[in-house]
Amino acid sequence: TLVALGLSALGACSALTGLGEVSTPLAVFVLEPPQDLPRRQGAPQRRAIIIEEPTTDGALATERIMIQPDALRAEYLPGVRWTDPAPVLLQTLMVRALDTTGAFEYVGRRPLGPGGDYAIVTELVDFQSALLPDGESARIDVQMVSRIVREEGVQIVATRTFTASVTAPSLSDADLVTAFNTATGSVISDFADWTLSSLGAI
Repeated sequence: TLVALGLSALGACSALTGLGEVSTPLAVFVLEPPQDLPRRQGAPQRRAIIIEEPTTDGALATERIMIQPDALRAEYLPGVRWTDPAPVLLQTLMVRALDTTGAFEYVGRRPLGPGGDYAIVTELVDFQSALLPDGESARIDVQMVSRIVREEGVQIVATRTFTASVTAPSLSDADLVTAFNTATGSVISDFADWTLSSLGAI
């Protein structure tokens, strides 16, 4: 389910705003965690899992929705934004997804006490749309690299790259955000499966 506060249409590539250019007011979109998450049978593991905010480059560290008209240009969609900057948005989805599985006693952004048992450190590599040659559709790419780190001894337990690409049939805000939701949901679902498997929680 996608939630939008207000709505504006993206007519064509010429309607794009330049990188850093802001239009007001902006319609606000939020992404939902996937529904097909694994579920732990029985009591949760007595472990605290800390999801650190993903790192990324400056172009993605924003709440604006990026589109690339070509390989050498990056622009933002006019009149729309996410509820939070992309790294925070992904962090929220990761926390909610792992918490929903019921696999661990605690999942959060910060430890409840001096430290957690495991930290998940992530780099957000791709989180943007790219205009396709027909000029009327776009490919949404989401990619992140996650590492599970045992806090005691700072030992890397597992590393994996998660990737998803989805085509939006048009450049309308609704189609683009729906495609983002599908691609991100695929990545988050794979992330949850991998985390539970790596930590023997399923």
